[in-house]
Amino acid sequence: MLAIEMLKENFPDEIIEEGESAGQPYVVVKKEKIVEILKFLHEKPELLFDHLADLTAVDWLGKKTPRFEVVYNLFSIRNRELLRVKAQVSEEDPRIDSVTSVWKVANWFEREVYDMFGIIFNGHPDLRRLIMPENWQGHPLRKDHPLAVEGESEWQDYKELKERVREFAQYDWYHRIPQGQKDVTESPAGEQEETNATSA
Repeated sequence: MLAIEMLKENFPDEIIEEGESAGQPYVVVKKEKIVEILKFLHEKPELLFDHLADLTAVDWLGKKTPRFEVVYNLFSIRNRELLRVKAQVSEEDPRIDSVTSVWKVANWFEREVYDMFGIIFNGHPDLRRLIMPENWQGHPLRKDHPLAVEGESEWQDYKELKERVREFAQYDWYHRIPQGQKDVTESPAGEQEETNATSA
C-alpha cells in the first residue's frame, strides 16, 4: 500500500509492524510522533486521509506489552482507501498526544477513550468523561475493571440515580393533544391512522 510505503520511507524509526486484518491494511507505530504521522497521512497530496472514521483503544491485558493500543481508523474519500493506524501505549504511562489539531472530530472520540480506558490525551482542549459520571471510579472497558459490585454500588450518586429512575418509571409519557386537534399515530401493522384526540 502506498501510504504504508511512504510512512516507512519518511518515518523509518517509528514503524513497529505492518500487515492486513480482514482485508484492511494496518500499521503499528510508536506513540511519540503520532500527531506528525497522522498529519502526514492527512495532508500528503498522494494520500489525503481526510476522514477519521473512528478512534478507539484495545486493552491487551496479559496478552501483549505494551498493554494498550490506540487505534485510528482512517479513510481517504478521494482515493477510497482505508488504513488502520495503531499506536502503542503502556500501562505505566497511559498517555498519548491528542490529534484534535488534525481532525476536530477526534475531540469526542478521545474523550470516550479516556472515559472507557483511562488513556490521557496530551493537549486535548476539554479532556473529561463523556459517558460515565465525573465521579465514577475506574474505566469500564479496561479488562481488570470489575464486572459487578456486591451489595450497594460504591458510586456515591447511585441512590439518587435509582430514585430518578423510579420517578421516570411513574411518569405518564402519553402525549396528550388538545381537543379538536388531530393526532396521527402508528397502528400495530405499521400503517398511519388519524384519530380525533380526546380531552384529558
